[in-house]
Amino acid sequence: MKIRIKGNSVRLRLTQTEVQTFADTGRVEEKTHFAPAKIFTYRLKVGTQSDLAADFSEDTITVFVPKAAAKNWAKSEAISLSHTVAAADGNDLRILVEKDFSCLVKREGEDDADAFPHPKV
Repeated sequence: MKIRIKGNSVRLRLTQTEVQTFADTGRVEEKTHFAPAKIFTYRLKVGTQSDLAADFSEDTITVFVPKAAAKNWAKSEAISLSHTVAAADGNDLRILVEKDFSCLVKREGEDDADAFPHPKV
């Protein structure tokens, strides 16, 4: 799973295996280890909310997907789920969860063997 954070947006991209794991278990996560003993975690999890939601606590970003939306997205041709969470201070958070497509132009060091086939290929 890849994460991209820019300003007030969080984007998660999942490979085919990760989408299947999410469908089977309701959860998928990645960890990035920083020295000396800090770990940044980001996860996608089925939640009870009525729309996409996110939380950040204890060095972890968790994106929650409603159960029905999670099942439909994982088992269909749908590419992404998105939602903007309104914030009281006007700094709304945009959340995007999408299936990761193989690159049209191969990049050195990039392994996209488990990515979804790109629709333009």
